[in-house]
Amino acid sequence: MNIEITANKYWHVLVFTLLICCVLLQPVFAATPPTLQVKQFKLENGLTLLVKERHDSPTFSAYMTIGVGSVNEVGDNRGIAHLLEHMRFKGTKTVGTRDYAAEKKLIEQIDVIAEQLRRARIDCCVDNEKIDKLRQQMIKLQQQERKLVVKDEISSIYARHGGVGFNAFTGKDLTSYKISLPSNKLELWMALEADRMQNAVLREFYTERDVVMEERRRSYESKPSGMMYEALLATAFRVHPYRHPVIGWTSDINNLTKKKTADFLHRYYAPINTVIAIVGDVETDKVKQLVSNYFGKIYAGEKIPPVTAVEPKQQGERRCEVRYDARPQVLVAYHKPTLPTRDDYAFDLISYMLTEGATSRLYKSLVLEQQLATAVSSYSAPGGHYDNLYVFSLIPRYPHSAAEVERALYVQLAELTKHLVTAAELENICKRLRVDRLHYLRTNDGLANMLTRFQVIAGGWEYLRDYDQQVAKITPKDIQQVAQRWLNADNRTVITLVQEKN
Repeated sequence: MNIEITANKYWHVLVFTLLICCVLLQPVFAATPPTLQVKQFKLENGLTLLVKERHDSPTFSAYMTIGVGSVNEVGDNRGIAHLLEHMRFKGTKTVGTRDYAAEKKLIEQIDVIAEQLRRARIDCCVDNEKIDKLRQQMIKLQQQERKLVVKDEISSIYARHGGVGFNAFTGKDLTSYKISLPSNKLELWMALEADRMQNAVLREFYTERDVVMEERRRSYESKPSGMMYEALLATAFRVHPYRHPVIGWTSDINNLTKKKTADFLHRYYAPINTVIAIVGDVETDKVKQLVSNYFGKIYAGEKIPPVTAVEPKQQGERRCEVRYDARPQVLVAYHKPTLPTRDDYAFDLISYMLTEGATSRLYKSLVLEQQLATAVSSYSAPGGHYDNLYVFSLIPRYPHSAAEVERALYVQLAELTKHLVTAAELENICKRLRVDRLHYLRTNDGLANMLTRFQVIAGGWEYLRDYDQQVAKITPKDIQQVAQRWLNADNRTVITLVQEKN
């Protein structure tokens, strides 16, 4: 189990790359009608259940996706969704503890000392002696608590019962928990996950907050790719909360309190914001009955408030340099609409056309023919629920500079705006999308992931079902017009990594 995965910039970018690629992979449904047979149910407390039966293997994949991500945070709790992803692995009142009654008393004492320590640190007249004393008291209590904690017990239970892929990830728009299990362990999953939803204990809160702080240092503050990505979002977005990192800024993490975290958890990590997808060797009626039995009586919680901030139209190119002792790189991003707009479908095709595979335009031109770059890629980021960015990532080949590669990119984009893509090239791209999508969605894990994702982001899993028909409507003229509308200098943000020796 890797609960650090969302703090890593590569993962953060990869998640959205995969998500968009999976969006790209949708068309396979037209070629495989049986996958349309997804059953949807809704409990009285608002929980949504999606079930897809597949009996080719005695296993199932389960995704629990909560429509809460970093975009839903405000100034005094940024980073809280990512921290809660960690905390929900810590167990419950019965799992992860040797004696909860005794542990609970220690946790309460730790919370009191932690609050005193927080207040002492922000006091205008800092008393270092008092701070040291409080810190020592807290360490002593934490050591006592540690003796009562059963580390990673949820993970161990799943592993003993044949579970694989137990993990979670937090993004801008949602948080997902996933696992695959033998079919006869369906009720075990229900029992453990319903317990986590109702009875999660924020044990070892302050030590885990320190772990997240270290993740931030490792993944954003000392890694060139992390620094660049963070700079990109903060430069491209001025108003919308997409500008903030999922993990939070350093000061945000430092100021996350137990009270704020517990309040956020109990209000929003609840049935009304939750989608469960079960895909595999299961019986729909049995799944429905078990979900009703285990989750039906849980308090509905509060619907997550909508994000009202709207990013203003960009009125000119924005540039930012990141200086670090590393080889040059460049990110070039353009604002774009999100799904289910026609332009978003067109961008899915543009991405394949420009950067997917050895025959793609940018790879052929910049990597193979001109040998200006060692790698080129493109993806939509940082989320999908609100208007987002289309991003190019370019790594120059020595001795070529970032500026040379950037200019070469613009030459290729100009071709896209001036000339229509041929019908043959567009048809070939669509076929490749269909094949790639088929490979992904044939897995139980892949389908469960996408079902919950689009139920949350698009407002319904049917987006997945209808994708192929929508892509088929995109014409060469649409591609050209979308490129002209969005891939222009006034809509552009450029982040360059400049090598600076330490």
